Amino acid sequence: MAESKDIITRRQLLKNGCCGGCLAGLGALGGLLAAKSRPGDTVWQIDPYKCIACGNCETYCVLEESAVKCVQVYELCGYCDYCPGFHEPGATALDTGAENELCPTGAIKRKFVEEPYFDYTIDEPLCIGCAKCVKGCAAFGNGSLFLQVRHDRCLNCNECSIAAACPSGAFKRVPADKPYLLKNVENA
Repeated sequence: MAESKDIITRRQLLKNGCCGGCLAGLGALGGLLAAKSRPGDTVWQIDPYKCIACGNCETYCVLEESAVKCVQVYELCGYCDYCPGFHEPGATALDTGAENELCPTGAIKRKFVEEPYFDYTIDEPLCIGCAKCVKGCAAFGNGSLFLQVRHDRCLNCNECSIAAACPSGAFKRVPADKPYLLKNVENA
């Protein structure tokens, strides 16, 4: 009796099955790597540790009112009577007089707590992202005031004009599910 060439032996079946399984595994691995390397949903944000408070956020945003706002980490704040983020350098008095305030729009509110402590809060609708308070706060050393992009305002442009104008490279894309780069006490 002559053997037919269409008959597959066990050895051929196992060999073909292993080769097919390896190829399928390599294809799945390649697909997984391609999916991971594809940029997901990202948004623009400012790295507060790289920001030099240059003032470009106020002037380069495509919106009439910049999407960049000052935020404060209260755990880092000293609640001082003299706040270099609130008071103009060389202020004649440590009060809330406009001539003594660093913020050009009065976005930082000062409230007495107890001697010698004051509470400083940001009125975000008044904040224009000029970074004057950030620069003053960083000069003192605690850095509790810093800039962040508010995503309820940001258009998430692919070519952000602030990112292009940022001299320190602090503007970068971050995952949309973790859109804020906040300072914390451990890293300060």
